[in-house]
Amino acid sequence: MSAALTAPLPATLASRVYEDLRRDVIQAVFPAGHKLLLKDLCARYCAGLSPVREALNRLAGDGLVEQSDQRGFSVAQLDLERLDELTRTRSWLYALALRESVAHGDAAWEEALVLAFHRLSRAPRYLDDTGEGEPVPNPQWEAAHRAFHLQMIAACRSQLLVGYCAQLFDAADRYRHLSRVSKLRRRQRGDEHREVLDLVIARDADGACALLEKHFSRTAALVRERLAPAR
Repeated sequence: MSAALTAPLPATLASRVYEDLRRDVIQAVFPAGHKLLLKDLCARYCAGLSPVREALNRLAGDGLVEQSDQRGFSVAQLDLERLDELTRTRSWLYALALRESVAHGDAAWEEALVLAFHRLSRAPRYLDDTGEGEPVPNPQWEAAHRAFHLQMIAACRSQLLVGYCAQLFDAADRYRHLSRVSKLRRRQRGDEHREVLDLVIARDADGACALLEKHFSRTAALVRERLAPAR
């Protein structure tokens, strides 16, 4: 077999390790500050040192993993100051991207957004949410949730902006998973995703941006409850 045919395989393996490790970091399988040992990761993801190192370097670039010359790789820390900065920055960039999408999105973009919401609404958020203990995230819902938020801004005419928003989405998702065990999450809330969708389809950029900012802030409040020092 020629080198041209075999070359894509390492990249494919590295991408798979990156996606799996990224998911585990975001969903708090590895807690903040956890040291990521190469030997353990190779065994967990059935991969060699090269794809694992590449995945860790990519996650460090995403801000999900921290690298130290002395300590190697570890999961990035979570704190209130970072949460507040992340929530503000995410609100600013999403508002810019959403306004541009509302102004320039065509019928195909609308249809794709409605389909993304349909997939999100059909998937259970948790695999086991009996109210006892910590609920188990549903990978299908998690993927649909990310797809819906990114589809909202897909018509902004800037892949750079979409990329920044995607990176901020992943960073915010680490904090969101902390709210899974918050008592506040048990409270009944309206379907904010449906409300945002309706405003976007109505081309109400001001209303959609305001509701989306509220959506981000409400999630941050749930996380703040977990991160705040006990009183």
